[in-house]
Amino acid sequence: MKKDTGFKTTIGGQALIEGVMMRGPEMNAMAVRLPGGNVDVETWERSGAKKKWYRKTPFVRGIFNMVDSLMVGYKCLMASAEKAGMEEEEPGKMEQWLSQKLGASINTVVSALAVVMGGGLAVGLFMILPTTLVGLLGGEGLTSPFLRSLLEGVVKIAIFVAYLFLVSRMKDIRRVFEYHGAEHKTIACYEAGEELTVENVRGKTRFHPRCGTSFLLIVMVISILTFSAISLKGIIVRVVLKLALLPLVVGISYELIQYAGRHDNPVTRAVSAPGLWLQHLTTNEPDDSQIEVAIASMLPVLPAVKGEDAW
Repeated sequence: MKKDTGFKTTIGGQALIEGVMMRGPEMNAMAVRLPGGNVDVETWERSGAKKKWYRKTPFVRGIFNMVDSLMVGYKCLMASAEKAGMEEEEPGKMEQWLSQKLGASINTVVSALAVVMGGGLAVGLFMILPTTLVGLLGGEGLTSPFLRSLLEGVVKIAIFVAYLFLVSRMKDIRRVFEYHGAEHKTIACYEAGEELTVENVRGKTRFHPRCGTSFLLIVMVISILTFSAISLKGIIVRVVLKLALLPLVVGISYELIQYAGRHDNPVTRAVSAPGLWLQHLTTNEPDDSQIEVAIASMLPVLPAVKGEDAW
């Protein structure tokens, strides 16, 4: 394949249990290494919802695309765990009751609940907790809203980095992060215009500016700037206002990381730098077998017409 430098693709992915999921312009694909050693590849068409106005309108599309990515990602994560042969726990009473009442739609309901619970945990850990801690430590006495927001932001980022560091020490998570590295390397190889072979992918960088890790960090930085406009005091009031402004923060962050992902200049490199550094925690160097899986997930989502996936 002829090298085509400077190409930026809209294709993105996610690391799974013993696998990788890729999302292309028209198709999604999930490749998982089965216990027997074979690679199972599953493909499906992308939902037509991506063509809706709210999925294309700048500053509005961010929150909808993020929720969609979370739901699709969770479904693929659960499916990959099953394919990879991980033992499932016995269903609890709630799951049994839901299964009896909802039948085949139980998976959809559980996925939606998982996204809601995950979102609630994120809000509690990275929004309510920092505000509460700063308030208890006397931050409510600060006269400058910006300084108070800055202090809350520092606590929030410290919690985030500490969380990533701790989970990256876990054996199972380290392996997922290796597949994360394989995903990034495969996309980098494709964007470099090189043939998707293990040898070519192996030499590429495992860091990518459009990574979810970078997105979360940008959300935190944008939240510091946005929440600095909140001059009202009181922990409960500030938390409620922050929740109300969260869609705006996500919308701005989404546009910023999309811009950084498709441009390469001093400004975008400066914006991407902290997220790329943080990816030292969330990506690891993959082995050749993991790269094979990432390539297997990438090939089915490539557009039939070259360039249809370009920014």
